Amino acid sequence: MNTNDIVKQSEISISVGLNNEKHPVKIEWSAQDSGLDGKKEAKALMLAFWDKIEKSTMRIDLWTTEMSVEEMRFFAYETLRSMADSYERATSDKELSKELRAFANKFGKAAKVLK
Repeated sequence: MNTNDIVKQSEISISVGLNNEKHPVKIEWSAQDSGLDGKKEAKALMLAFWDKIEKSTMRIDLWTTEMSVEEMRFFAYETLRSMADSYERATSDKELSKELRAFANKFGKAAKVLK
């Protein structure tokens, strides 16, 4: 069996409720293999896809009207921090991952989410 053979299919679902001005007011998600039952509510999401033909990124960034600026600052910090972890797992480049973590910490302090 080839490591690229699909042996299982898993679905991730995202639902976005919009108000009259087409601003997100409710975001729900579910994933078959998450270990969680039912839909979970979120205030924001950042989703990126790499297009293998165009060799470019398609992104979806959404946040609900109830997401506070303080929460967005923390969300941005945690996203940067987790990108460093993902980058290291994908590339094994410990040095650049370390630099990205340092930038995330600098950002976190400037955004006043870290001391």
